[in-house]
Amino acid sequence: MHTHTPPHIQWLPPPLIRFASPLLPPKISITSFRTNSLAIRLRSKSFKLRVSKGVISSSVSEQEQEQDQNLKQQLNLGIRRAYPFHEIEPKWQRFWEDNSTFQIPDEVDTSKPKYYVLDMFPYPSGAGLHVGHPLGYTATDILARFKRMQGYNVLHPMGWDAFGLPAEQYAIETGTHPKITTQKNINRFRTQLKSLGFSYDWNREISTTEPDYYKWTQWIFLQLLKRGLAYQAEVPVNWCPALGTVLANEEVVDGVSERGGHPVIRKSEGAEMEFSVLDSDGQEKDIKIKIYTTRPDTIFGATYLVVAPEHPLLQSFMTADQSKNVEEYIDIASRKSDLERTELQKEKTGVFSGCYAKNPVNGEAIPIWVADYVLGSYGTGAIMAVPAHDTRDYEFASKYDIPIRWVVTPDDEKIGDSGKAFPGEGVVINSMSSKFGLDINGLSSKEAASKVIEWAEKNGKGKKQVNYKLRDWLFARQRYWGEPIPVIFLDVSGESVPLSETELPLILPELDDFTPTGTGEPPLSKAKSWVKTTDPLSGKPAQRETSTMPQWAGSCWYYLRFMDPSNSKELVAKSKEKYWGPVDVYVGGAEHAVLHLLYARFWHKVLYDIGVVSTKEPFKCVINQGIILGEVQYMACKDASGNIISAESAETVGEYNQERIPEEKVMKSGDSFVMKDNPNIRLIARAHKMSKSRGNVVNPDDVVSEYGADSLRLYEMFMGPLRDSKTWNTSGIEGVHRFLGRTWRLVVGSPLPDGTFHDGTVVTDEEPTLEQLRTLHKCIVKVTEEIEGTRFNTGISAMMEFLNAAYKWDKHPRIIIEAFVLLLSPYAPHMAEELWFRLGHTESLAYEPFPKADSAYLKESTIVLPVQINGKTRGTIQVEEKCSEEDAFQLASQDEKLSKY
Repeated sequence: MHTHTPPHIQWLPPPLIRFASPLLPPKISITSFRTNSLAIRLRSKSFKLRVSKGVISSSVSEQEQEQDQNLKQQLNLGIRRAYPFHEIEPKWQRFWEDNSTFQIPDEVDTSKPKYYVLDMFPYPSGAGLHVGHPLGYTATDILARFKRMQGYNVLHPMGWDAFGLPAEQYAIETGTHPKITTQKNINRFRTQLKSLGFSYDWNREISTTEPDYYKWTQWIFLQLLKRGLAYQAEVPVNWCPALGTVLANEEVVDGVSERGGHPVIRKSEGAEMEFSVLDSDGQEKDIKIKIYTTRPDTIFGATYLVVAPEHPLLQSFMTADQSKNVEEYIDIASRKSDLERTELQKEKTGVFSGCYAKNPVNGEAIPIWVADYVLGSYGTGAIMAVPAHDTRDYEFASKYDIPIRWVVTPDDEKIGDSGKAFPGEGVVINSMSSKFGLDINGLSSKEAASKVIEWAEKNGKGKKQVNYKLRDWLFARQRYWGEPIPVIFLDVSGESVPLSETELPLILPELDDFTPTGTGEPPLSKAKSWVKTTDPLSGKPAQRETSTMPQWAGSCWYYLRFMDPSNSKELVAKSKEKYWGPVDVYVGGAEHAVLHLLYARFWHKVLYDIGVVSTKEPFKCVINQGIILGEVQYMACKDASGNIISAESAETVGEYNQERIPEEKVMKSGDSFVMKDNPNIRLIARAHKMSKSRGNVVNPDDVVSEYGADSLRLYEMFMGPLRDSKTWNTSGIEGVHRFLGRTWRLVVGSPLPDGTFHDGTVVTDEEPTLEQLRTLHKCIVKVTEEIEGTRFNTGISAMMEFLNAAYKWDKHPRIIIEAFVLLLSPYAPHMAEELWFRLGHTESLAYEPFPKADSAYLKESTIVLPVQINGKTRGTIQVEEKCSEEDAFQLASQDEKLSKY
């Protein structure tokens, strides 16, 4: 299905040459171009012009003359091109797209081996690609093309991680809806990627913002919710006022938001309260247990305390008759991980300490328990347990027959017989002590909490407090541009109810105003008609969850959707997942090495447990590509008086300023860089990560325009090992561009006087020599090994060595050149396709078998003999192993360097 004849190209006979229209000023077309006399005839409705020998003569305006001069410079640029990449590359990109060359059919031949190679799909920003992005993309494309030619079914897809904060912030700044800017950015990224000739199956393109996609993100969330792996709780959070949202720990670096560098605060209104420990006579001991709570409104409902097994005060108050039980419990808890101890579905265990504490608001003596569901590293390592209004506490109290006292009710409704805790807010009841001067009955939860904190601070029993520790991943975001969370809350009870799977996708509503509310309420709270809903089962009024999922939600499982992107009935068909999974090679930046992989593996393991996927791990091999740094910048140091001083002197001066020095004023001296006009001034030479603020971003579009996509691909692979960080140097691309130019001329021949090339090639149909076969097969072995080992730079070196050897041959047999073109094709696919076409083939080489080395040509059958004359070694000769002494003497006597002796 992929063996299509390329589109017919009319090769224009000399001296006629055509240039791409962007090179031409308005209303001008080139009809003739001769390099020897530099005569250009142009046609225009407004004037006629002749350029001869670089002199422009006409009666046109000054502005028109300037246009013509620019045109002349652009045409001269055309002469200097090493090969016509500007014609070749668009031609083959159109061919691949028109003929769906890399499209994998929905039903594949599963008897063939599969190879799933994947890029960590990009966030399509408005800035577009910079030259750092194609590094990993080129590597995966080489692997994909190589495996395709080896007979594998290759899955090589691309998509967009397009929800998230950057798009929303840009939308807020510009007043443009994020849907519009996101689509615009996606279109730009897609165009740029296609211009680089990557062999993606664009038929499988996905975006996390499409309802057909995030329907399944929501579905996975519901599975997590069912199994207690997602839950709602009051926890301390990172609140960023500037961004108007909660951030997870990984999104906060050194106290500021990773996005934008805004200050971040922990937003969790709560209280730290002190409970005095009582002795056996009920008197207060000189020991106070501090607890942290986000629900001080429920303090009258605290019927016991829980301390962590590692609580520092535990040894000082547990009773002697309980010490053995407590010590045994501490020992068991010490062998558990934090995750095991806090797993929601785990049965709660604990042991009574034998001691009691005094509730500060009513003087009640309540038992102190030791339980491992409380962590010493979280908060104060102790909690007041309110079983009526906390699910974990309710389970624990029910198991150990601890009293359960209801102190909050939704709209005065009786809920004591519900058989479960009510964790929501409501109206406070059973919460008054005249002895201690605190009455919060009838107040709302928020009013009551404030009053308790005020009373505690006034009476020295506690204070308003912010907790600084997160226990689990924070999933909810107070943003607009994200996947809606498929949960509703009943108006009457506040109970959370997951949506039915049949109601998915829950589509993000259109909002004109998606700016932060400033109150902590998510922007979705403004969508009043969307928020207000009813529970489909009970018909009761309800409110939708107004927080959205974090950006990484959609990227946790996208590799599965690429296997079956159009399936409307299930996340991925079992047969397709079983064939394509797991991903064979996954390539991306090191910044995703921990967090993204942690999230993806966690979700994958859940999907494995419920039978959606057949593998325990999502990725066989993960490669973290290095960073491409911007070009080296040279900085001179200046003292307080503005005088330029050498870099080593600056360290002793103290404070000094820096000034950037242009590269043309710099020269290398030993291992250092110095000023050309003053070599005593050593400069600071440093490369930085590409960023707009530093002005060191290199746009791949510019590189492609000047050197071609194949040159960019080749250079990024030639810079060094894939996993290492490298420094961009635009002048360095000249070397690989010359290599491609030499390859082109080796096969096609030298350019004609007018700069064009012959239609065919200069290869011959004669049999190759043994030397030529050996040179080729050494190259095949090396290129194959280096691609398989992702050592792409040394693979290019092997092809360069082959080319150097081939230029010494008088003739170039077809069998040798065709094999070399196939070796080159994963690296420089446009040129390889064009050369393959010119060699007489009518089908794309994308599925041609990759050359295999013949071991017969890899053995060295020649030896080097030293030649002595009168007892003194005068040189060496190369002879066949079976060469006779007579033949060796004959060769030596014919050698120019030896014959003089």
